[in-house]
Amino acid sequence: MHHSLITMHYLLPINLFFFFLYDYIFLRICLCPNNPLSQPHITQHSMGTLAGHLVPGSALALLGLWHIFNTFRAYHLKGPNHFRSSFWHPFSKLTYMELFLIVSFSIFSIVMQVLDYPLFSFAFKLNNYEHATMFLHLVIFAGFTLVNEINHKSDMWFEVSGILAASVFGQELFLLHYHSADHVGLEGYYHWLMQLIVFVSLLSAISTTIFPSSFPSSLVLSISVVFQGLWFINMGFLLWVPELVPKGCTLSLGHGGDSDMHGAVICGTHDAGLRARALANLQFSWILAGILIFVGCICSFFPKKVAPRAQSIEYERLNSRIAEIPLSVAGFKQVNYQ
Repeated sequence: MHHSLITMHYLLPINLFFFFLYDYIFLRICLCPNNPLSQPHITQHSMGTLAGHLVPGSALALLGLWHIFNTFRAYHLKGPNHFRSSFWHPFSKLTYMELFLIVSFSIFSIVMQVLDYPLFSFAFKLNNYEHATMFLHLVIFAGFTLVNEINHKSDMWFEVSGILAASVFGQELFLLHYHSADHVGLEGYYHWLMQLIVFVSLLSAISTTIFPSSFPSSLVLSISVVFQGLWFINMGFLLWVPELVPKGCTLSLGHGGDSDMHGAVICGTHDAGLRARALANLQFSWILAGILIFVGCICSFFPKKVAPRAQSIEYERLNSRIAEIPLSVAGFKQVNYQ
């Protein structure tokens, strides 16, 4: 079992690297002009595209999975009395790889949004700048955490990093709720469910900051990050692949007020709309169920710690002595009474 844990600890960074490589390759394939998926309504590099959902969604999901594994590992190694939450986890040899990846990925995403990739224009589009602002808060969190960890500047950084992490989710929730692209209908419902997940991330980040030794808060935070990523991927497929649009609904394209291309799923009848929302609810529950099954499987990898025999005998003796105290006290009272 110990060898299995070591193997998983070394394989997770490698898997993260290959998944990030997969995201890059997928994006390049989707942008290939000879690819049938390379249609304007699917591959324009914005959050309202299939690739624009898959890349950040995969990054979030992988980051959350990495945190779930390390949260279990830290709790297993340190025990309930010495466990302390962390908003980032070191790789085996490349200690700050996670923070470097977050900073570099976020800066890259900001540049792509500001330049309106693949058009490469400096046109001020509110939709793009809102998404860039979400990544900006990630840069602030990961960047300052990286500098502080390298230089060992402050002993109170955990609390500060917790506030910065909470601000990431708080700003994400704020910008999703007051998005310039008015998401209505089925698309709006998917975004509303996304806001529920982000709200849970915000609450768990605040709870983890206030109660750093709380294992449930840290685990819920990691689970919610995975949930965000997978739900983002699910939105990309269900809202931007015409073949996956619910029965009775169609994918239509229109231009937003800021000249961005927006898509909307329009349901022909009221019953079709209700059915599409019911399917979204099922997807929401199924994805959460899959995450919880994964969490249960990860938990089973960590064996229960068994106290040494000497400690067990000493513990039993201590309990027996405590149990004898009331009898001794009762006998003492009877003697005095007589």
